[in-house]
Amino acid sequence: MDTLLSINLSIPLIQIALLLIMSTAAVLFGRIKLALILNYGFILYWAYILNMNVIRESGQAVIDQFTLIYFGFGFVILLLASVGFFAHHD
Repeated sequence: MDTLLSINLSIPLIQIALLLIMSTAAVLFGRIKLALILNYGFILYWAYILNMNVIRESGQAVIDQFTLIYFGFGFVILLLASVGFFAHHD
């Protein structure tokens, strides 16, 4: 747990601005589910893909059982949210 608390992750400011613009636009147009999907996707990308070298340098395995389970549940959540997003009828 100490290694997770001591890691400094870097996220490019342009990506934060892009997420802010996209999420704000989605909320303004009433697409709350789309904003949630965008935020979740960016968090997955920032936490594991963008900062994979930092995680690897801390001594933790990049692909282990927890990571596979986490991405499996993340993929299922994204899939169900997308189906719910497109299947919603007013």
